[in-house]
Amino acid sequence: MLRRRLALPVIALLALAACSSDSNSSGTASTSAPTTTAAPAPSTDATDAVTTTDAVTTTTQSPAEQALAYSEPGPFPVGVTTLQLEKGPLVEVWYPAIEGSTGTETYDVRDYVGDVIKPLLTGDAPTTFSYPATRDAAVADGSFPVVLFSHGFTGIRVQSSFLTANMASWGMNVVSPEHPSRDMANVLSGTAKGDRADSVDDLLKSLDLITAKGNDPTSPFSGHVDAERVAAVGHSAGGGTVLGAAADPRVDGYVSLASGALLGGQAGAGTTTTAPPALPEKPSFFMGGSMDNVVPFETVTKPSFEAAPSPSLLWEIEGVGHNGFDDFCTFGNGTGIIGVARASGLGAFLDGQPQMVKLGEDGCVPPAIPVATTFPIINHAVTAWVRNLFGIDIESVGLGDDVAGLFATPVTITSK
Repeated sequence: MLRRRLALPVIALLALAACSSDSNSSGTASTSAPTTTAAPAPSTDATDAVTTTDAVTTTTQSPAEQALAYSEPGPFPVGVTTLQLEKGPLVEVWYPAIEGSTGTETYDVRDYVGDVIKPLLTGDAPTTFSYPATRDAAVADGSFPVVLFSHGFTGIRVQSSFLTANMASWGMNVVSPEHPSRDMANVLSGTAKGDRADSVDDLLKSLDLITAKGNDPTSPFSGHVDAERVAAVGHSAGGGTVLGAAADPRVDGYVSLASGALLGGQAGAGTTTTAPPALPEKPSFFMGGSMDNVVPFETVTKPSFEAAPSPSLLWEIEGVGHNGFDDFCTFGNGTGIIGVARASGLGAFLDGQPQMVKLGEDGCVPPAIPVATTFPIINHAVTAWVRNLFGIDIESVGLGDDVAGLFATPVTITSK
């Protein structure tokens, strides 16, 4: 019951950032008429992010303030730790940390490609992503709701740290398991196997794990996990996973990034296609980019929103491609994994694989706009929606028609 409602390995390497969805057509279109606002030219008149954990309402902030309310880190320092499911997969957890936690966390994507591929990536192009967080910091006082995150095909559990860390800074425990059925190392080594059911199980067992930690007096998370408020967020294939997870009565609503409910099967070696469940009667938020050539907005994301029960929200961000929702475009001097491969002497091979190059660069190179421009928009929108779902914000902040033209790139907003 809803507790809170809204008021070959080298070839595979080149496509690791092109994460296809693992969901299929189902559900009944809502009879509610959606309302759409196409954004005018963006405004640069926006103020600093709010820095309070108290409930925020539209009566205290102008639309310009609301549009960037959660675009930057919030009042909590961020802690990060790695747990493990009994079934094997590692689970990354970002959480609010105690005051004075001032570390920086850095991961190297080469550590996630597997032993076969890693020796090939010898170039000097950037392969790391850093964000403010302290490894294994003490948890801040309070009990914090849970956000489950599901990565895409040939993705990794830390792939969207720009977003997961931001949500933690605004008072949430964000829990992201590795999915062996489609994670980067298994796909590149040809050992990936399983289907949507396996990834959904990974996600729900991660919820079981953090809940158990919250109830364990010997755990650092003891008393700090509010398992009565749970959301699920997924990118690409992860969008299909969170759709399945949302059928669990513990999950209050879900966010689908560069995904939808209208793609069949989970691509990749050793995987199988299964029909997804009907779209659950829970609040949903579909977000995609106009430049996505992997999961097209018009033919996948938008129709999925139209098939979802109300209440539901749809955002189309102008100039964003498929990898605009993960960290990968920050690698390879802004050209993603393709830049890393070229810097490693694989240029001649890449020249003979134009389609693979296109997939690997989707969202990383023009005409897609830089992720430095779009990360703040995604941070704000997802964090604001989840806070409203949890009832932290009694009214939604910066998600409606009045903010459509206030971002650094136009956003088209549709709601029902």
